[in-house]
Amino acid sequence: MRTIQYELQDGIATLTFDEPGSPVNTMCRQWQEDLTEAVQQVVKDRDAIRGVVLASAKSTFFAGADLKGTMRLQPDDAPQVFREIEQVKKNFRTLETLGKPVVACLNGAALGGGWEVALAAHRRIAVDHPKIQFGLPEITLGLIPGASGITKMTRLLGLMGAQPYILESRLFPPREGLELGLVHELVPDAAALRPAALAWIAANPQAQQPWDAKDYRMPGGTPANPKIAGMLAVAPAALRQKTRGLYPAPEAALAAMVEGALVDFDTALRIETRYLARLIVSPVAKNMINTFFFQMNAIKGGQSRPKWEGRYQPKKVGILGAGMMGAGIAHAQASRGIATVLKDVTIDKAEAGKACSLKITQARVDKGRMSAQEQAALLARITPTESAKDLAGCDLIIEAVFENRELKAKVTKEAEGLLAPDGFFASNTSTLPITGLAKASAQPRKFVGIHFFSPVDKMKLVEIIRGQATDDETVARAFDYVQAIGKIPIVVNDARGFFTSRVFGTFVMEGAAMVGEGLPAAVVEQAGLQAGMPVGPLAVLDETALSLSVHVLDQTRADFRAEGQTYIATPGELLVERMVKEFDRNGRAAGGGFYEYPAEKGAKKFLWPELKTLFGKPDAAWDMRDLKDRLLYRQSIETARCLAEGVLTSAHDANIGSIFGIGFPGWTGGAMQFIYGTGIDAFLHRAEVLASRYGPGFVVAPQVKDAVRRFAPRY
Repeated sequence: MRTIQYELQDGIATLTFDEPGSPVNTMCRQWQEDLTEAVQQVVKDRDAIRGVVLASAKSTFFAGADLKGTMRLQPDDAPQVFREIEQVKKNFRTLETLGKPVVACLNGAALGGGWEVALAAHRRIAVDHPKIQFGLPEITLGLIPGASGITKMTRLLGLMGAQPYILESRLFPPREGLELGLVHELVPDAAALRPAALAWIAANPQAQQPWDAKDYRMPGGTPANPKIAGMLAVAPAALRQKTRGLYPAPEAALAAMVEGALVDFDTALRIETRYLARLIVSPVAKNMINTFFFQMNAIKGGQSRPKWEGRYQPKKVGILGAGMMGAGIAHAQASRGIATVLKDVTIDKAEAGKACSLKITQARVDKGRMSAQEQAALLARITPTESAKDLAGCDLIIEAVFENRELKAKVTKEAEGLLAPDGFFASNTSTLPITGLAKASAQPRKFVGIHFFSPVDKMKLVEIIRGQATDDETVARAFDYVQAIGKIPIVVNDARGFFTSRVFGTFVMEGAAMVGEGLPAAVVEQAGLQAGMPVGPLAVLDETALSLSVHVLDQTRADFRAEGQTYIATPGELLVERMVKEFDRNGRAAGGGFYEYPAEKGAKKFLWPELKTLFGKPDAAWDMRDLKDRLLYRQSIETARCLAEGVLTSAHDANIGSIFGIGFPGWTGGAMQFIYGTGIDAFLHRAEVLASRYGPGFVVAPQVKDAVRRFAPRY
């Protein structure tokens, strides 16, 4: 056996998982074959065995499925997958029903299939460390737990109790597992695992799983229980409202839970397998695995970080501007232990910025997620000030003032000289090219864009923008800083709107263009929601401010004029300009935009009735598929253009950036993966159709087609 070491000594059969050439253990095909062989050996040695120990030679227990193998599956592989999963379960059941005690020694993380391996044991003993994680994250990858995880967790926790751990993929540390009854014993370190396992085996010569006991009852009751039945009656509708029918995995998991709870254990296992075999070969699963596993790990592993040997650990960081963005950045830093100087033109404004952290942390204190001592320590790290002198010695200063070149240049010149000798300067701009802003810097090579998203405390993505003069060390330091504050960094090259703002603009302006074509605004918003965007394009425009979009448009026109060119505004931009300049509809903060925002407490926003009068066309016809495709294809094509132009340099930055920065639907795997999941040829054909109907925004130029093919993933 290549992935499992089998040893029988003093009546204890030990199966040690140790996949060669891999940092973790996975359910690769070789492991599946080895498990069958190992279990057959256990059966042969049954009379000589007092107990079985499942252990790992890795630093973690077991990582789960072989996802690279999963990416290579085709739809016609489903029957084979079904047979393979059933064989794994057969092996688990053989161990469970052998009549001998089986103990899993959990020295580290056990996730997905790894947790299902642990569930095959009668007793789970874990090292007591808060950073170790157990659980079933499959839903986040477009899959379901299919190697008995759904069936067993439902029978251990009940239909209601298991839902967060299956449908929401909630992970848990060993101590929480102990409280739930999923882990039976904690030990201080890995060396104590085997002695504890042997002691339990000696005290329990016979063992069985709870669901195999004659007196077993499902916690909380089965679907036949009127109370459970009442909750389950609304559960599918609530789930569909959340997924909008775009994510098949949660619905399959709920179905497997409920159907499995109505039948015997072995039948429940087969139901679970059928659902997984269908899902595992689906496009959505491949899209989500590609991006949320492989490409997210690529970013976490620093594939976009320049090769600078040093490692930057921020100690004192200054923020210029204590408005919403500056205050949010200050909070993000302070929550990670970084001393923060928050400067504004007056001490009152700086104090107001710090008060935002008080508001955020107080909500956590009230919910028991943070202690008062932790809150006090966090707030103590933020020094509000109106004096530039307090910035002295900062190893990084980030300006987060209004999107105005002259203002940004002024604060850059005022603060840059106060940096520590090896410090660097960053601009939190969302649209203004970094190379132009760096002209105000005495050291353009140490000037970089660090673009946060609002609200900073909730948005995970940060876009790092390299100017023409920015050196590798500065980009690497910015990358390290973003990771140090617990955010996800992507790296892009300088251009107008960079990547995220540029692509975001195509989404909202395509929605605005639809309104200009006479379509009902409610239909436009619904198209965005049905496509999987978190909110409709008109609602997003209101939140980000129509006036800001017009400000950017005016600045773009001015920049083009300065270069001797003329900027041709899109139909959507022209409509938004009319909304602001003709009808004084500036966005939510200004009192109203595409929506009205009633002042009464609890009153819901509603679309501005005048939209129908001003722009509606009674004879306007639409095709919902076209509308959804316009919103998704427009963003994907613009993303591909960014790759072709060198603004983006990797597909993983494109996909992660589009999902976590602008809300591109997770089921697609991101703006580039949407192309690959659709099929390049099929996507390009559909783009041609859309271009013929809706204009040049959908034209895919030859160099863009080349980029699409060049960056295609290979597994």
